[in-house]
Amino acid sequence: MSAVAISLTVNGEAIAALVEPRLSLVDFLRHQLRLTGTHVGCEMGACGACLVLLDGRAVHGCLSLAVQADGAAIVTVEGLSEGGAIADLQAAFHRRNALQCGFCTPGMLITAQELLQHNADPSREQIRDALSGNYCRCTGYEAIVDAIETTARERRAAAATGNLVESEA
Repeated sequence: MSAVAISLTVNGEAIAALVEPRLSLVDFLRHQLRLTGTHVGCEMGACGACLVLLDGRAVHGCLSLAVQADGAAIVTVEGLSEGGAIADLQAAFHRRNALQCGFCTPGMLITAQELLQHNADPSREQIRDALSGNYCRCTGYEAIVDAIETTARERRAAAATGNLVESEA
């Protein structure tokens, strides 16, 4: 099978690459771009470890092909973290002991960031619903829900005082 030329933006950087048509997006990110924050878990889209933002929406990197991302803007957990967009979320995960073993954390952070960008005041039920596509084998869901709820509350308070803490991702 011959390689296909793709061009996309990953974490704000323009990328041009040749990829096999069957190459998954997560394998492209991990093996060709060395962005290893995105994990390969179940490879069936059930665990959420492979979540990335594709044009602002969370998608499973294991179920998406790299060729499908041609022309898109991809943001990985590295892009969110290095840009400071989720510094408050990461701090809340740390304070609330929501990091557990850490394998699922990148996917949880992607899910949380997407949720909070579209809903600044989610209920605990809405947070749990958003996390239903993520699987934590350490069963740390209560701490994760606490961390996301805390971040939402802190972002609302900061926005009310004009001290915005989040950035666009």
